[in-house]
Amino acid sequence: MSDAALLASDLLLQSEGLLPEGLDISFKILPAIIVIAMMALFLAVGFVFKVADTDDMWVAGRSIGNIENGMAIGANWMSAASYLGMAALIATTGVYGLAFVVGWTTNYFILLIFMAAQMRRFGKYTAPDFVGDRFNSDTARAIAAVTTFLIGFVYAIGQARGMGLVGMYMLGDLSGLTGGTLSAYQTMMVLFMVVTVGYLALSGMLGATKNMALQYIILISAFLIGLLATGWAAGYSTVLPQLEYGQLISDLGNEFSAPFEGGSYYLWIATAFSLIFGTCGLPHVLVRFYTVENERVARWSCTWGLFFICLLYLSAPAFAAFGTALYTENVTPTYGDPGMSSAAGDVIVVLASQLAGLPTWLVGFVAAGGIAAAVATTAGLFIAGSSAISHDIYANIINEDATQRQQVLVGRLSIIALGTITTLAALDPGQPIAALVGFAFSLAAIVLFPMFFIGLWWENANRQGALAGMTLGLVLWFIPMINEGNFNLVNGGEGLGIELLSTWMPAIGSALIAMPLVIVTMVFVSIITDEPPEKTKMMVRQCHSPDPMARDATAAEVVERKLDARDAATDGGEPATDGGEPVTDGGGPPVDNHREDT
Repeated sequence: MSDAALLASDLLLQSEGLLPEGLDISFKILPAIIVIAMMALFLAVGFVFKVADTDDMWVAGRSIGNIENGMAIGANWMSAASYLGMAALIATTGVYGLAFVVGWTTNYFILLIFMAAQMRRFGKYTAPDFVGDRFNSDTARAIAAVTTFLIGFVYAIGQARGMGLVGMYMLGDLSGLTGGTLSAYQTMMVLFMVVTVGYLALSGMLGATKNMALQYIILISAFLIGLLATGWAAGYSTVLPQLEYGQLISDLGNEFSAPFEGGSYYLWIATAFSLIFGTCGLPHVLVRFYTVENERVARWSCTWGLFFICLLYLSAPAFAAFGTALYTENVTPTYGDPGMSSAAGDVIVVLASQLAGLPTWLVGFVAAGGIAAAVATTAGLFIAGSSAISHDIYANIINEDATQRQQVLVGRLSIIALGTITTLAALDPGQPIAALVGFAFSLAAIVLFPMFFIGLWWENANRQGALAGMTLGLVLWFIPMINEGNFNLVNGGEGLGIELLSTWMPAIGSALIAMPLVIVTMVFVSIITDEPPEKTKMMVRQCHSPDPMARDATAAEVVERKLDARDAATDGGEPATDGGEPVTDGGGPPVDNHREDT
């Protein structure tokens, strides 16, 4: 047997463990119609709003309103990890799972207060764009772009896993399409990833945003209706399951309700910390603030997004309780040996609806919501990842004379490439959905959040400090990943197995130690090296200025115009004017920012 055949055989055997016990895996006509119609609708929206220029491709023409962007933030944010994985974690680990609820809601208060408006006033296309221009460094831009691509890859693996697992409920085992080369899960995952990559390559950010608003309506309706119907049918609740599920807790055992049965106190704190600050460093979240007209809309988008997100997050513990009780009654005890598998946990929302005896079409609708959540987040991740390659590396470093058509083409090819490697990795993901997503959050918290936060709030942060911080951050993120053997990096998945490191610096919560080290390093190196140029400091001040800015203006352009006006006045000439008024703010021609390391 060839090496390729052996590899395919190994993956097939390993993926059989991804079949959720208790889930009815068969073709169902009504759920199939629902999901096929939904995916066709996504493709149609992508076609209608297909893009031809970079403004629409990366920032939707900066034309999105606050409620629509709030819905897009909700859909973009509430991935399969939220829709499926959060209830799964609470069901399998109890109180430890609440660290995800706390981490994934507290974060938006930080974004609202400290970052949303300031990022919009800086006014670029992408997160690496901010890093490159703020720190006057194409090297920093490249590191941020590679990190963005890596985050998109790791994060999207969890979404692909969710699509494959949930899709099996509606469409059954389609492995016959591959002649048995791929398992039921793998076949389903590949099919959904192909459709997702197809509409993204066509639509760009404009079509993705329109789809995200639609996807939010689908996923929140499916989740809340499914929760209400499941609680009612099983006799657990009437009209407010979010409040009524408490009566079940005493019946579910200590594993569900006792503090820190599913993880230590330190692990709980470390996980919540990584999730809180990881969100504030996720490029696909931050780019949502570039798609709106101004900082006021950015703030309101964040507020609406938090509201839309909380509708689901306040309901996930109830779904977890219902699913745990129904699984124990109908399949096998949730805890103990063998207990609930990670595959069953990852579809607990769909499984609970099925075990409660809901109509097949309604269970299919709940499942479709999970796929909508996974597709929406995958869209945001792939747009952010492809823009990092096309805009930040290709157009700003490799080919500075690239036309818009060339950038859009490279962006589409990047989406296809990212989709391909994600699909290959998701054939045997090896981790539950929420854990896979948690690794991406740790990376964002360690490497990118310090660049954004310190870059926005301390004008003396410089290029050397940013490079030192990001380099250290990447090293500190990889160490626990290697130690735990994630993604089979070392010893066939066994890792280094250093117990002290696993206890105090777990991969999912490594930011608790690593992020402060990165910040201290960044600040220290910035202090002992030269201060950034005055123009850079003025850009930081502009991010906090109360003066209004034109929709397409960036902080760099505004500062350039102010400097031109000041120079003209100093030379005895007339200050630069716009319509007869002295220039103090607003738009301007693109600025060729000096790069100290190029």
